[in-house]
Order: sequence, then structure tokens, then C-alpha cells
Amino acid sequence: MKNEPTDFRKIAIAVHPKNHQAFTLAEKISASLEKDGKQILLGRMDETKFREGISDGCQDLLIALGGDGTMLRAGHISAPFNLPILGINLGHYGFLTEIQEDEWQDALQRVLKGDYWLEKRMMLLVTLYRGDQKQGEWNALNDAVISRGEIIRPVQFEIFINSRYLSTTVADGVIASTATGSTAYALAAGGPILSPDLRNIVLVPIAPHLSIEQSLVLSENVLVSVTVHTSHQAVISIDGQLPIKMKNGDRVEIQASDHEVQFIRFQDPGYFYRNLIPYMDQNPSIKKKNV
Repeated sequence: MKNEPTDFRKIAIAVHPKNHQAFTLAEKISASLEKDGKQILLGRMDETKFREGISDGCQDLLIALGGDGTMLRAGHISAPFNLPILGINLGHYGFLTEIQEDEWQDALQRVLKGDYWLEKRMMLLVTLYRGDQKQGEWNALNDAVISRGEIIRPVQFEIFINSRYLSTTVADGVIASTATGSTAYALAAGGPILSPDLRNIVLVPIAPHLSIEQSLVLSENVLVSVTVHTSHQAVISIDGQLPIKMKNGDRVEIQASDHEVQFIRFQDPGYFYRNLIPYMDQNPSIKKKNV
């Protein structure tokens, strides 16, 4: 899809804090853009100064260098400000990124000429309650995983949809996933693959014990409520980040977020299906067959 030439004057370049290769490339990109008169904000995504530079709402574009984990972090910081992301793959899979390391010069010229389209990805709003007290609230691009802690015992999950009782599941965990997350942990747990443009919430049980084993694909308009019942441990993790401890009786509410992530794309909209099988073939758990 061809857009009008885009006046991206202020461009943020985000790198993974532990990726030295990303820093080197980011400096090259920064120097090139500054020659074109662009104002550059370059930094690590965990730096307070960099995040403040994003949150002031003045940036026009975010260039993220890394793998899919970097793209998830970039999505978190960009979504509240409708900041489009150009992902440059420096990781293993690069399912969310758009270009490879050696393609950045041509890609930037295409972006500035408006030769791209924006792919919008749904996010989840995840809220943790203890009684009536809110303990935390997060946006998730991939998933929210509610699971047992370090003690290897299943947890009882009481699930409601729009305040109506659905089921009580005894399992190692429950995944609430977006279409984006359907090719991540949810897929490994037996969930379906959804096209990334779909706006659905997918519930996937993890190792259910004498419980319903099927995944459930829900409308974006529902409110999912999951209450944990346990005598030991339970945790919640958002997009693979460090787990947060939960207590018996804690409740997690999951719904569609008002925010969405915007990825810059050059490929035609059918790229997802074209790239899906090669992506799956990179999975080390899949044994290659000799032909």
C-alpha cells in the first residue's frame, strides 16, 4: 500500500540492552538519518531517559533492532502513543520483524517515501485483583500466562466469560493469547494458529488434569475472568516477562486493550502464510524428515 511521503522528523532507535551488535548498527543508522536532518533518540529500551523520550509523544517512528523479544518490548513502549515500528531482525526467528540487517538503507528510503503499509495488532489489557484491590495492570501483545509457581503441583482455575461461569480447570496453567501470540507459547500448548489481523482472545490450558483440554477462541468484546485456587503457589507473566506472584483467590481480568501495535510492512498482506512454514521449520523441537 502506497502512502504519501512521510515526514518522520523525530525518529527513535531502540536496542536490546545486551545486544552489542544492535548498538553498532544503531549508530550507523543514526548517523545516516542525522545527515538527512532527522532528530534521533537512540537508547536501550530499559533506560529511563529513552522511555521518557518516547512517552513525551513527540517521536514519529520507532526503529527496533533485535529479535521477536525486542519487538514485544518495542510494542509495549510504542502502543500508547500510536508510534509505528520498523523491526530490523538481529535475532533467531524474526517473525515480528520486517527486514534483515543488510536491508536497512533501502528500507528507510521506502519508509520516507511512504512505500509501506501499517499492520495493526491487537493487545490485551490484563488486570490483577486481590479482593477488590487492583494489584497491577498491563498490556500484552503476545499473551498473559497464569500458572503454577516453582512447586510442581497443578492449580485450580475458575473461569468466567462476561460474568458467566464457564468452567473450573485443574492444570499447570492457562494462557490468554492474542492472534500474535497464537504462534508462541499458546501454539506449544496445543492452541490454534490465528491470522495476525484477527481480533480474538484465545484461551489455552497448559497440561490440564482431568479437565477440558480444548482451546477456546473468543470475541474481542468479551471479559475473561480467571480466579486461582491454590494452597501453594501461582504466578502471572505478561509477554514472557518476570513472573508476578499471586495468592489464593486472586483474580485476573483479561479483555481487549484500547492500545494496538503498528508494524511497518513492505511485504504484501499474505506474508504471514508465506512465512509461517519456514518459521515453524526453525523450531528445534520439530524433527526434520529425510526425503
